[in-house]
Amino acid sequence: MKKSEILDTVRELALPVCESCGVELWDVEYVKEGGEWFLRLYIDKDDGINITDCEAVSLMMDPILDEADPIDGSYCFEVSSAGAERILKRPSDFEKFIGSYICIKLYQAKDGRKEIFGDLAAYDDGAVTVSENGKETTFEKGQYAQVRLAIKF
Repeated sequence: MKKSEILDTVRELALPVCESCGVELWDVEYVKEGGEWFLRLYIDKDDGINITDCEAVSLMMDPILDEADPIDGSYCFEVSSAGAERILKRPSDFEKFIGSYICIKLYQAKDGRKEIFGDLAAYDDGAVTVSENGKETTFEKGQYAQVRLAIKF
């Protein structure tokens, strides 16, 4: 099974589990780190995720993954909070966090910087508009590698 198929299958299996646990499935990740494969579910809810939420989803998902067996070979399964500095991927992610402080990582430097911090002013079909010190700049999908929430210190 291709990686994209694995992610789609796991997402389909996890959605009803997350719903029954009162959490939102934020993302599914299947990555190789240090020679080991990791399958991660990132979850979220309005009042924040705690260890009990992660444990509940993990305990419900374990037998489902064992039965469906979407991955050949061994892997480590983890359930985690989406985090305060979560990556924004889907249009709904951007819409939810309009006005939030973000970091946009560029493929090529603009004004000597590859990371731009500012408020997410708009999102339109992949184009991200960042408001930085009152000045708005729009970056097209091909200009940036990643957009994530950021913590302002």
